[in-house]
Amino acid sequence: MVSPFKGRSGLKRLVHAAGYSWDGFVAAFRNEAAIREILLMNAILIPAAFFCPVSRGERALMIAMCLLSLIVELFNSAIEAVVDRISLDRHPLSKNAKDMGSAAQCVALLGIALVWGVILLE
Repeated sequence: MVSPFKGRSGLKRLVHAAGYSWDGFVAAFRNEAAIREILLMNAILIPAAFFCPVSRGERALMIAMCLLSLIVELFNSAIEAVVDRISLDRHPLSKNAKDMGSAAQCVALLGIALVWGVILLE
């Protein structure tokens, strides 16, 4: 079965894709406290990176790690939404999916701490 949303191409497709992305950001911001927390962290860390005495490459890596954490949290929230959409019943596979998403976010946050720590403490 072909998705009815796959028929667009060119600029029209890009415009619709941007709209869907915006809708995803809005939904995540409204419904997920973790997204709001990551955005707050990024609102502090990303500007702070510009005041650190580091090279442009190091600064880019520091910022990239912050953005990676936001990406991981968006995926984590999407996984949780899909699992909850399927069923709110407790099931080992549902727990595994949610726990793995959480573990991915933990790794991303540890990555921020590691990268920032190594760069700033060298």
